[in-house]
Amino acid sequence: MNKQLLVQDLGHKDYKETWEYQEALFKEIIDIKIKNRREDAGLKTPNHFLFVEHPHVYTLGKSGDFENLLVSEEDLAKIGATFYKINRGGDITYHGPGQIVGYPIIDLENFFTDIHKYLRFLEEMVILTLAEYGIEAERSPGETGVWLDVGTPFARKICAMGVRASRWVTMHGFALNINSDLGYFDNMIPCGIKGKAVTSLNVELGKAEVDIAEVKAKLLKHFTQLFEAELKQKIEA
Repeated sequence: MNKQLLVQDLGHKDYKETWEYQEALFKEIIDIKIKNRREDAGLKTPNHFLFVEHPHVYTLGKSGDFENLLVSEEDLAKIGATFYKINRGGDITYHGPGQIVGYPIIDLENFFTDIHKYLRFLEEMVILTLAEYGIEAERSPGETGVWLDVGTPFARKICAMGVRASRWVTMHGFALNINSDLGYFDNMIPCGIKGKAVTSLNVELGKAEVDIAEVKAKLLKHFTQLFEAELKQKIEA
């Protein structure tokens, strides 16, 4: 088992470039696992955690409904956004400036082999982080992600999640709204769930802007605690 975690902050990076980088790291881990199985090589598999902010982009999961994107390709160009259909679970999601996107690309066999536990730990990481800002966040039954005021007419989502896993290796991850332009969420039915609002940390705190680097540090602290992982190295963009 290898519980060391290599963290990279990619800064502001194009979605497609980041997706390709994820795929390369994902394949590297899978290839090691295959070699270990075939040759009993005994090689350790690495665990990566990428932080990134993307330009405006909408992504649709493999089980998602294209009808949940409410604008045409021409309109996307007008608002400076792009669209990709991708290989994660979940429906449609928006990424953009002011949002923390996290991509853990880890071998769950280094930690535990339970994808549901993995998702719950990602949610708990966000819930614990928001609690440090005095925000009481929670899960919504049957809906992956992190929410506020669940079960009330004011229910709103602050963090979306969608992952892919193969041979217990994960990719994709979570998107936590910090200083996001919430107007971009009006161009879709978020996660395919009608009638639910979206929020961000700066709105909830009544601030013009929240320190994103500070939030990243808190997320990473809770991730390493929950997964009992060891921070190996942190590389800034």
